[in-house]
Amino acid sequence: MAVAALLVAALGTACGSGDSGPDKAAKAKAAKAAEAGAAGALSAAEKAKAAQQARVVAAKKWGLRKTPLAAPPAPKEKPEITTRDGFEVEDQEEYPNVFTTVPTEDKVVFLTIDDGSEKDPEFLKMMQELKIPYTAFLSDYVVRDNYPYFKKMQDAGVTLNNHTLNHRYMPGLSYEQQREEICGQQDTIQKQFGKRPTLFRPPYGNYNQDTLRAAKSCGIKAVPLWNAEAFTNRMDYREWDRDLHPGDIILTHFRGKEDWKGTMPDMIRHVMKTVTDKGYAVARLEDYL
Repeated sequence: MAVAALLVAALGTACGSGDSGPDKAAKAKAAKAAEAGAAGALSAAEKAKAAQQARVVAAKKWGLRKTPLAAPPAPKEKPEITTRDGFEVEDQEEYPNVFTTVPTEDKVVFLTIDDGSEKDPEFLKMMQELKIPYTAFLSDYVVRDNYPYFKKMQDAGVTLNNHTLNHRYMPGLSYEQQREEICGQQDTIQKQFGKRPTLFRPPYGNYNQDTLRAAKSCGIKAVPLWNAEAFTNRMDYREWDRDLHPGDIILTHFRGKEDWKGTMPDMIRHVMKTVTDKGYAVARLEDYL
């Protein structure tokens, strides 16, 4: 606002020096624009501060020892995604890229959650209040009993992607069977949630050339796998250094006490402690693709 005030004062001085007519009107318009710009910047700063304060409160409410770090703005230019070395199939250049890490210098990681078995309402509240972005990969055989749960997730800004209809081992299926699993889930997600996915994750991370060929024919653009996997009490890592790296994709699952020693909120508490302690923020995967 101080900048705007100085601009107004300067323009006022110039007007007092004999300016009139169109020049005076133009300068008055410029002064108003300066005031509006400064007010907008101040408003954005205030909103960011208020959002972080709300996050501090939410972190305490949900038992996080540290407040999650805020992710930087989405990159204006998307990083170039290529298939990870060793993850190629024959004629890979014709198919969607398969990757475990997004190339970025931002100190961010991406949280992805698979299948849809556990439908914990506390998890939805926690993630919405903490403003932690994540991407879901859904299998219809465990989702179909409660589509409204995932609609709430979508309404909160989560992208719902493809993890096949029945979570079968894809390389053991024919091309047509794989296409039925992938395209069938594309159709289901579009019917239930109104949007056809562009991301696909094969069950167990297993695929072959037919998988990627079928995925492409169903409208899939990319195949994000993962570089780390989260549980309620540990993180497993793909890399030899057993650590996180900028752009790493983290996998976890919709699970509860029947499968884990804890709940989904327990898992998020452990993930966020690890991520925050290492100085990372969780960013929205789709912002980088």
